[in-house]
Amino acid sequence: MYKKIEMEFYGRPLSIESGRLAKQASGAAVVSYGDTVVLVTVVAANTPREGADFFPLTVDYQERTFAAGKIPGGFFKREGRPSEREILVSRLVDRALRPLFPDEFANETQVIASVLSIDRENDPDTVALIGASAALEVSDIPFRGPIAGVRIGRLRGSLVVNPLQSQLEKSDINLFVAAGRDAIVMVEGGGRVVPEEDMLEALFLAQEAVKPVLDMQDEIRRVTGKPKRPLPVASFDVAVLERVKALVGDRLRAALTVVTKHERAAAVAALKHQVQAELAEEYAGREKEVEKAFEDLTAATLRAMVVQENRRVDGRGLADIRPISCEVSVLPRTHGSALFTRGETQALVVTTLGTASDEQKVDALIGEQYKKFMLHYNFPPFSVGEVRALRGPGRREIGHGALAERALQAVLPSEEEFPYTIRTVSEILESNGSSSMATVCGGTLSLMDAGVPIKAPVAGIAMGLIKEGEEIRILSDIVGDEDHLGDMDFKVAGTAQGITALQMDIKITGVTRDIMRRALYQAREGRLHILAQMAKALEAPRPEVAQNAPRILTLKVKPEKIRELIGPGGKMIRSIIEETGVKIDVEDDGTVYVAAQDEESMNKAVARINRVTAEAEIGKIYKGVVRKIVDFGAFVEILPGTDGLVHISQLGPGRVRRVSDVLKEGDEILVKVLEIDRQGKIRLSQREALESQGARGEN
Repeated sequence: MYKKIEMEFYGRPLSIESGRLAKQASGAAVVSYGDTVVLVTVVAANTPREGADFFPLTVDYQERTFAAGKIPGGFFKREGRPSEREILVSRLVDRALRPLFPDEFANETQVIASVLSIDRENDPDTVALIGASAALEVSDIPFRGPIAGVRIGRLRGSLVVNPLQSQLEKSDINLFVAAGRDAIVMVEGGGRVVPEEDMLEALFLAQEAVKPVLDMQDEIRRVTGKPKRPLPVASFDVAVLERVKALVGDRLRAALTVVTKHERAAAVAALKHQVQAELAEEYAGREKEVEKAFEDLTAATLRAMVVQENRRVDGRGLADIRPISCEVSVLPRTHGSALFTRGETQALVVTTLGTASDEQKVDALIGEQYKKFMLHYNFPPFSVGEVRALRGPGRREIGHGALAERALQAVLPSEEEFPYTIRTVSEILESNGSSSMATVCGGTLSLMDAGVPIKAPVAGIAMGLIKEGEEIRILSDIVGDEDHLGDMDFKVAGTAQGITALQMDIKITGVTRDIMRRALYQAREGRLHILAQMAKALEAPRPEVAQNAPRILTLKVKPEKIRELIGPGGKMIRSIIEETGVKIDVEDDGTVYVAAQDEESMNKAVARINRVTAEAEIGKIYKGVVRKIVDFGAFVEILPGTDGLVHISQLGPGRVRRVSDVLKEGDEILVKVLEIDRQGKIRLSQREALESQGARGEN
């Protein structure tokens, strides 16, 4: 059955339809917002995946270039591997949906969101999430929805729901929020140093804003929805749990309180193997029940320690931060480097400064963009003591890098203040806890070490939450076990004044405004503590860029002079580069960036550029070269590509009968600019130059 529902949603038409396209999928929905159209399909396998220890969900967001009326670049002329943006949006949708599938459902499930049309003003990421929820709602797949996504911005101090893409450049908040009727389920975004209270206002505005979209999904499900598949009945014997509990006794608690990660994991694993061995005969054929009972008991024990004793696995209090050490200038030949260690998490972060030619060109659906700041995050297997093949960055690496990049972007200087292209690379050397937040801290230090004049240092912290009934415990600087077993994990990065990046995943309902406020302010206290530790290593950016970094000077020339600077076929600019050894980048507006390794090369190149792009000035004296002799005078080149006429009456000293009597082509003479007419023709005088200067010439 086909159904389409339409409404006006914050100034633009929003529609959801189902039953016309992709009818063989388990569920499908087409969502349009303005002229942005996304088709989302969902399919689930008919049988559960055996042995899966996590929900086998795959989300793929894909942007078709025809959606923007473009043909792909490159040799093959078709879309290739997913772009970084496609990966990031896939992660957004995945993180919003994943907590809403029942634990009993283990069938492999795939969500595919395809952008079919884009108007360059309405971002398809929020549309894709609405479509994914609607497709799941009308499908036979069990799903605890609906949910919807909106973007929150702030323009001139007022919060705006779903600002246009053209407005986001002026917005100091950019939050993507996914929410249902009772709870926010996922947050991704940041701001330009925004206070915690303002972020709270934005989050809860988003939760109210999605409600009309949830009503639309309820209606389309009522009309076109399929009956949901029955969930398998969990066959869990409480007696098995009690038997494991009695057998373990206090040994599990002792294992969970081992401070270091690998020793704790080894102690818990050894105890698990002992329990399995002791119960092997008694529960023959029921090994999975014994294993699950042990895992459930482990989670319950850890959570009880936190809630009842305010004690964590490594012995810390709830708000305690692990020991921090910071070092800068740890590598001799890099432009900026830092080693940030927090507990068992360690990041080596390196900053490299480049020129405009090092910018990254991003060919997106909304048009070409250029990035002058790039942060790349690498997570090698040895950082967690594992062995696996080294391949290119996966979704996790790209997502963590994007989060850290957003956190630091807000404090970078403008291009006018600092005309460098900046690349920061984070190599995670050890991980137990948030390595993305360690990247933010190490990234700040490496940028300052490189001499980048950031507005303020930025630190990041990962927070957790455990809720048992009415009891709430908020944890600062969580480790891996707490992340896995907690009810909410969120990462907050910012300066001492406010937030620059926020990422939040919520696994439960009932997270109130008060709980969020407490969590954000506890995160702020942790952030201030980390900033104080970082300041001990380096308090402010170094006054100069690193000695081995290129020096960049910015010049301004008239746009009409660009052609002369470049020369026919690039001949002029190549000759300057070859002669001086500098790098030169020229912008269409006449901005010229000159990068050199030493002052002598810089000065030489600048002098050549100034000479090539200089314009004649009335009253100024030049040493010119005679290029052509005619009966009535001589044409003299006073600047590269700029000639003027010295009339025979202006040659001297004394009366000149024939030009060839006193001049020949190639001669260097002093001339003074008398006049420049409207057509740009220049009238010169040798006589007045000699009278003004005598024997001294001015170039």
